[in-house]
Amino acid sequence: MPELPEVETMRRGIAGVAGCRIEGVEMPRTGLHPIQIVPAVAVLRRRLVGRRIEAVGRLGKRVVLLLDSDQRLVIEPRMTGRVLLDNPPNRSHLRLVLRLSGGSQPQLLFWDVRGLGVVRLLTAQELSARWGPQKLGPDALEISADELRRRLSTSRRPVKVALMDQQVLAGIGNLYASEILHRAGLHPQLGCRRLRRADWAALTGSIREVLLEAIACQGSTLADGTYRDARNQAGLFQERHRVYQRDGKPCLGCGRSQIQRIVQAQRSTFFCPTCQPRRGKSGESTQRER
Repeated sequence: MPELPEVETMRRGIAGVAGCRIEGVEMPRTGLHPIQIVPAVAVLRRRLVGRRIEAVGRLGKRVVLLLDSDQRLVIEPRMTGRVLLDNPPNRSHLRLVLRLSGGSQPQLLFWDVRGLGVVRLLTAQELSARWGPQKLGPDALEISADELRRRLSTSRRPVKVALMDQQVLAGIGNLYASEILHRAGLHPQLGCRRLRRADWAALTGSIREVLLEAIACQGSTLADGTYRDARNQAGLFQERHRVYQRDGKPCLGCGRSQIQRIVQAQRSTFFCPTCQPRRGKSGESTQRER
């Protein structure tokens, strides 16, 4: 967290800074461990002040400010970062402030509780070298069924684990992988190479459906309340979660089975054994668990 829907919500929320000129760069004093900022703040300030923000983009789980130079300011929220326009919940976790002019927004803030976020100023060439097509897969909202099948059909990895590989497709993390597989009716432990052509179509359709619905709901704000949008408002998609963190509760799809939790790649996975049955070696569904 945050994943593609939350970061896309952030991007849309701050889109109004496009056209603004950066007048100042501040790193508020705090007794907390500082976030990673590259280059050093003094250099960052020198390169940013006076620059105009041409557009606000997104690269996977990152917000990207495109400047009127050959530079891009990349903000990685990581686990607990927020990109804000309004005043933050507190100043103790305020990590970076951009003072703006020439538009409707006077400031852009980066606030991070755990301090795991990263801010990088890169040239277009440096950005491509770090997150170009050889490093980062296609955006999860744009990938086709054929492309996803081409990338994964020979993999022995469980489909849940593969969906979170950012080199395969960008933007999906643990929460949305579970939700996507439930809607696609695929067991999270099913090996990618055992998916049929119809499965790839169902999976890709589910990816778009879940992500677009989550974006429309402004993302998911979990029990810890960490994620908020650019106006410091909670998301609503958590109210539509069908499986994530619902272990032991009735499935909202079939109403017959309880949601189960397993661990894959050291992360919790949630699924319904009825809606997402296991398959035998033949590829047919085994008897559904009750």
